[in-house]
Amino acid sequence: MTSSQAVSRELINPDLRPVAPLARTWGSGAYLALWVGMAINAATWTLASSLIAMGMNWFQAVFTIVLANLIILVPMLLNSHAGAKHGISFPVFVRSSFGIRGSNVPALLRALVGCGWAGIQTWLTALALDLALGVLFGSWWKEAPILSLGFIGEQRVTVWFCFVFCAVAQVWAIVRGFGAVKRLQQLSAPLISISLIILLAYLLFRSKGDLGPVVEQPSEVGWGRDFWLGVFPPGLMANIAFWATLSLNMPDFTRFAKDQKSQRRGQIIGLPLSMFAFSLIAVLVTSTAAAVFQVDPTSLWSPDALVATLGNPVVVVIGALIIVLANFSTNVAANMAGPALDMTNAFPKWINFRVGVCLVMLIGTCMFPWRLLSNPESYVFVWLGFYGGVTGAIGGVMVVDYWLLKNANLDVPALFTPGSKYWYRQGFNIKALLAFVIGAFFAVAGAYSPEVDGAKTGPFPVDGFIPIFKTLYDYNWVVSFGVGFAVYLLLNVTKLAKRGQEVTVPFRIEAEETREVSDRVPA
Repeated sequence: MTSSQAVSRELINPDLRPVAPLARTWGSGAYLALWVGMAINAATWTLASSLIAMGMNWFQAVFTIVLANLIILVPMLLNSHAGAKHGISFPVFVRSSFGIRGSNVPALLRALVGCGWAGIQTWLTALALDLALGVLFGSWWKEAPILSLGFIGEQRVTVWFCFVFCAVAQVWAIVRGFGAVKRLQQLSAPLISISLIILLAYLLFRSKGDLGPVVEQPSEVGWGRDFWLGVFPPGLMANIAFWATLSLNMPDFTRFAKDQKSQRRGQIIGLPLSMFAFSLIAVLVTSTAAAVFQVDPTSLWSPDALVATLGNPVVVVIGALIIVLANFSTNVAANMAGPALDMTNAFPKWINFRVGVCLVMLIGTCMFPWRLLSNPESYVFVWLGFYGGVTGAIGGVMVVDYWLLKNANLDVPALFTPGSKYWYRQGFNIKALLAFVIGAFFAVAGAYSPEVDGAKTGPFPVDGFIPIFKTLYDYNWVVSFGVGFAVYLLLNVTKLAKRGQEVTVPFRIEAEETREVSDRVPA
């Protein structure tokens, strides 16, 4: 760093420092592999099943998933630009809009959501590992004693063991750096994709081309009002929310991009295509498996349950281990790296990346993921719906600030400098925080839990916290993003005329520092 860059040591550490140009080596293939690796996992497998359980047919479910991913791709690309241009991660980028201190609010909220996802994916990974070990070790593993942990829940001792093992293994993998994440995705993406195609071909051969009951099942809601105004809005919002946090913190990955074209092309191809292909394969595999093995398809929507029906012990073990690899690769990239950086941003003197990763897994475990996955309504309305409504406004503020007010230009050294233009008022941009609060309020004030067979399925009131806002909750992410966008734009309308005055000031890195960054982030 040059002496003119009066950055504060309290605001920077090796994990937050901008990536040196020589260390920006990720091409389009890396981002394509990243998205294939992140999209193919047990949680994604359950998206279509959740929508079908709400009354959609398979085509409506896949259509909803693809549309949602095309929508979320827009803010994702807009925010990714800052990472590729300036070499900065999300928690540093968000300092420009929320203030150097105020950035901790969206960063820690995003971290909390990431912790929840880390717990969910680890639980699903543990179930698949338990299945594989049960086949290998037989009855003594499958019939292990039940260990009750009170209000936390109860499971076989072996299941708890698998959960702890998977948690520790993922922490070990991610602390090795983003280069290790990249290599894991490049290894897992083709292996998992080929395995799924082979599985589908095998089931189609066994069923003699019969696509099974799921494909033949008609929609319970049709294409009229019950679909467009009933199950479609919450289903669409839930699928937008599925990657909503990645739309914020994708700069954590695009800061390693060779150029804008590389990250943009890799993501435009990778995200929608991967989600479409995997959702369609999930439907077809589940449906054909139900036809081959003559079982209720609703019992096969969990990947580990489907693999368990395949019969052949060798096939079951291989299938379960592929699920483990798929969930593992998704979790370390999508759910653990970003939140750890967010915590580092909030407490750079006390929390480095490794400590942050450990905290992510600890908090994710304390959110009891086995309860969040207890039924489709909880998954869609409670988990995906609520956090989508909260985080959408953050994205709205970021897009307005970076593109409309700053014209994609940032004074990067100032992001690490107290008293700079990004200090705003005592480190907080009150306008950004106000727009965020208003956007989130309109989106989740009407949060409700639907009734199924007369029983409430979640923690929210049936009529919503504030009944007048209940309808808005069905459109939670769009409401949150739109209101946050509009309010922040109105609060800063006088600054639009000055947008051309912003200029980019790069963060200069000396040769020794460049080598250090390159070593920490291996290509």
